[in-house]
Amino acid sequence: MIEIPSDLHKDLVPLAFLLGNWVGAGVYDFPGAEKCNFGQEASFTHDGRDFLAYESRTWVLDNDGNKVRPLESEAGFWRIDGDRKVTVTMTRDDGVVEIWYGELADKKPQIELATDAVARTASAVPYSGGKRLYGYVKSDLMWVGEKQTPEVELRPYMSAHLKKVVTPEDVERWAKALPEDMPDDGIAFFK
Repeated sequence: MIEIPSDLHKDLVPLAFLLGNWVGAGVYDFPGAEKCNFGQEASFTHDGRDFLAYESRTWVLDNDGNKVRPLESEAGFWRIDGDRKVTVTMTRDDGVVEIWYGELADKKPQIELATDAVARTASAVPYSGGKRLYGYVKSDLMWVGEKQTPEVELRPYMSAHLKKVVTPEDVERWAKALPEDMPDDGIAFFK
């Protein structure tokens, strides 16, 4: 369910599907690195201003789904204008800072982004750009990332399927919002 908080900046309503805490897993595969399954925690939050704050942490998973070690972390800010153009500024733990531009698809919760600028610290791994596609599908957040370096052409390297974290407070709020004349099908238990 997509909720639009009353204090969400009006410009961000088209991005409301991103809001919340998300968890899930995916696959990492890029030349020169070990292919692995990874876990991910991501959050999109707001404070009433005209941007969403974004944070993501991923970690390598073993064959039993246990955390082995950190993989990648990133944080940034997402904005959208009246023409559905999306701008993302992002900082990554490997010493890379990126500016992404893209667009929210027409009539569906899907965003396609591409890097416009990349800055790297002297110790950062080689990286020259990327693309990402985010989509809200049946209440889940799915994404795929593409990456290029001076040695490797643009290619998919990460993808994940994330589920929204639902808190007991969310369930209580939703139950209280149900109409009073609902038939007693067990929902009354939550009120």
